[in-house]
Amino acid sequence: MSIDDAIKQIQLTIKATSPGTEIKVVKMSDEEARVSVYAAVGDMQAIKDATFQPVMDLLMKGLDVQVFVYDKDNPTATA
Repeated sequence: MSIDDAIKQIQLTIKATSPGTEIKVVKMSDEEARVSVYAAVGDMQAIKDATFQPVMDLLMKGLDVQVFVYDKDNPTATA
């Protein structure tokens, strides 16, 4: 699996959990990416829960996809 495939997998998981989210991706290398998710407060924990195990599985395959979830109405606040 490539990092692009891994990113797509995580994006699909996020969209299935919370269709109204905004997702921004920064690919750091062929093995690492950062996925920033801007979601409603009520969806934030569900996204974290849904992506936790897939991210761990990818990490075991040598792909580091980091998912950061932010409140879309207050993106500067940490969650």
